[in-house]
Parts: sequence; structure tokens; C-alpha cells
Amino acid sequence: MTRRTVPDPQTTALAIRIGRRIRALRRDRGLTQFALAERIGLSRIYVGEIERGIRDNPTLSHLRRIAAGLGVPVRELLPPDDDDNG
Repeated sequence: MTRRTVPDPQTTALAIRIGRRIRALRRDRGLTQFALAERIGLSRIYVGEIERGIRDNPTLSHLRRIAAGLGVPVRELLPPDDDDNG
């Protein structure tokens, strides 16, 4: 029997927000998913899954590659923290 884990809603919401941010940055630069994927050495399917929030645990290494391919620091891929009061 396969054991399924229930996705954490906060993790899923964050993954969706990061994916939307990556998509916006990619489109701002006039890149297709294929062009970005080719530039950074990842598959177009993987890039698309990150953008849609399906991949809710991309590695830091992959985020670094995506950021480099978009010409931004990694922190630019992360949405602002709505809970940050400081």
C-alpha cells in the first residue's frame, strides 16, 4: 500500500507564489519556458511545474540556476513576506 502525504497548505501557497514570480520575471524578459529551460539546463516540463506550483520543493541549486537564467538574485524569486513587520 502506498502512503500518501497531505501537502502542507502554507508550502503549497508559497510554491504557487514563487512560481508566479518566476513566470512574471521570465515573461518580462521575453523568454519562453523552453528558452529559459535550455539556458539553465533544466527541462521545460520542470520549469513549467515550478511556475504552476506543482513542484513545491525546488532545490536551492535549481532556484539559483533559475535566478541566474533570469539575471536576478535568488531573493527576487521569493515573494515579499506578508507577515514581516520589521
